[in-house]
Amino acid sequence: MTDKVTLGTLSTGVPGLDTLLGGGLSEFSFNLIAGAPGSGKTTLAHQMMFTLANPSRRALFFTVLGEPPLKMLRYQQQYSFFDLDKVGESIRYVNLAEDLRAGDFSMVLERIMKEVEAFSPSLVFVDSFRSVAQTAKSGAEGVADLQHFIQELGTRMTSWQATTFLIGEYAHADAEANPIMTVADGMLALGQTHEQNSVVRKIRVVKMRGQAHMAGSHTFRITQDGLRVYPRLLPPLAADHANAGDADGEVRRISTGVPDLDAMLHGGLPQGHSVLVVGPSGSGKTILGTRFLQEGERNGEKGVAVFFEKGTSRLRNAALAKMVKAGTVVTVESRSLDLTVEELLDYLNHAIDSTQATRVVIDSLSEFGLYVAPEFRQDLRSAVFRILSSLAQRGVTVLVTIGMDDRFTELRFSEAEISFLTDAIVAMRYAETRGRLAKLISVVKVRGSGHSTDLREYRITDAGIEIESGPMQFDGLLSGHPSPQQPIG
Repeated sequence: MTDKVTLGTLSTGVPGLDTLLGGGLSEFSFNLIAGAPGSGKTTLAHQMMFTLANPSRRALFFTVLGEPPLKMLRYQQQYSFFDLDKVGESIRYVNLAEDLRAGDFSMVLERIMKEVEAFSPSLVFVDSFRSVAQTAKSGAEGVADLQHFIQELGTRMTSWQATTFLIGEYAHADAEANPIMTVADGMLALGQTHEQNSVVRKIRVVKMRGQAHMAGSHTFRITQDGLRVYPRLLPPLAADHANAGDADGEVRRISTGVPDLDAMLHGGLPQGHSVLVVGPSGSGKTILGTRFLQEGERNGEKGVAVFFEKGTSRLRNAALAKMVKAGTVVTVESRSLDLTVEELLDYLNHAIDSTQATRVVIDSLSEFGLYVAPEFRQDLRSAVFRILSSLAQRGVTVLVTIGMDDRFTELRFSEAEISFLTDAIVAMRYAETRGRLAKLISVVKVRGSGHSTDLREYRITDAGIEIESGPMQFDGLLSGHPSPQQPIG
């Protein structure tokens, strides 16, 4: 044998799943879809079946002791992928319940083979295969018959010119110990994690012969369109990193919308950078984010704004509302309390693609931590890293805000060591001077660039943020005990 066999692949029609599989399902493969009740097994099977089935690629769906076909169809019709015109001609349902109740596995196998020969399907589904196993638990003889039935069915399924699926309620260890795994080419495991009243659905490719599939667990959500999988991966390197960049190239600067802050940044924010704006409540973080988007609008750029607890309607921000109404800014809002990082990235990428936005504002990471599912909240640094890495690859400039209590004597810029992930940090603080509460702004860092180190007073006015042209004439502002500077000499 000298010719290399090329495996044909079938697109599943499930957003994100082909990425996990390494391109799609292997044609003529024998696959197991495993998971607990309610994990989405049957919906996944139907979504793939209705995507792939057509008059030249017909599908046969066997039901055993699970839902009756009519009941199953009633619920599956609620999804947008369901096409009633395909049922009958391209898709046929067969109920094996009566054959199985007779207790003779050979009869069940004979019925399956008869239906396959009569319909000549390219796709075969058996749901739920676990039901077959349950009938054999009454005695040793039944178990022996089941073992033979499984081996025979698996062998015959691999010999059919069809892509086949067994659907069952298997635990991970149970499935691996099952003899069917010796002949199965692939296995998809679906599950749900429940923590602090939040539920996150996950899918894992346990096995997929002949394909470089993605390992690990990946989140998915069941919507009115069926399953949507969110692969857990980092984007490819940006072009400047992949090519080692141009060390002598001049980085383009963009305005933040606050001229005095641009001066402190020595010409503005480097394009494609991420800046963390940190400050206590009321310090003007959202106002700065709005000015950043307004400046983009003035230059003909589109923007994306991500809000959580406040929401657009609660911001009382006429400037932002005007940009949203004009279509120059698109907002991304979530009302979910079990949001995943992958979902947020999917929303963000869709908004950026649809608008060709070059500026993104995320307001704020403090509230983001309240909306994500507990497992992402516990590792907020990793979540933020994945978001910023993805946006950096797209070349957009990102302004991220985070709320911090002003403890005056401490220099803190974020929780969970997030601050080092961004390219620049702008700190907004309070200080008591001469019997009043003053607002201070400073540039803490700008990666690859010089910047002002002044502590400057600023005011929030109807015009936005106005910053003094020089540093405050006080010492000890960050200690909580400021005193007027003494003349030198």
